Amino acid sequence: MTTLTIRARGTATADEVWDRYADVRRWTEWAPQIRRVDAGGTTLRAGLSGTVRPVVGPGVRFVVEDVDDDARTWAWRVRLGPVGLVRMHLVHGVEADGSTWLRVTGLLPVVAGYLPLARFALGRLVKA
Repeated sequence: MTTLTIRARGTATADEVWDRYADVRRWTEWAPQIRRVDAGGTTLRAGLSGTVRPVVGPGVRFVVEDVDDDARTWAWRVRLGPVGLVRMHLVHGVEADGSTWLRVTGLLPVVAGYLPLARFALGRLVKA
């Protein structure tokens, strides 16, 4: 397994960035690869599960493992494919200055293929 971390800094406040994460209905605002999110709720919480529907390709199933509103961090596992062969573990955080980071763990080709999309989306996430 490979773990890589990326960061993005912008002009949005930490509260705004966290709200864009915490309300799954807002993910399409900053992640252009996401068409919609089908989940058992609208707010990030441990145990929330559902499917991210990308603009292209099959849905990606997910389960949120942990959310810490005070620390502005959250973690989730995603799986793709008929038996979930493609898996990643993602941990997100928002710093006091509104910058954000993402740590992704998975097979190297999967992580390397995902990071350009993630980097672009995070850049949009932190823009005012």
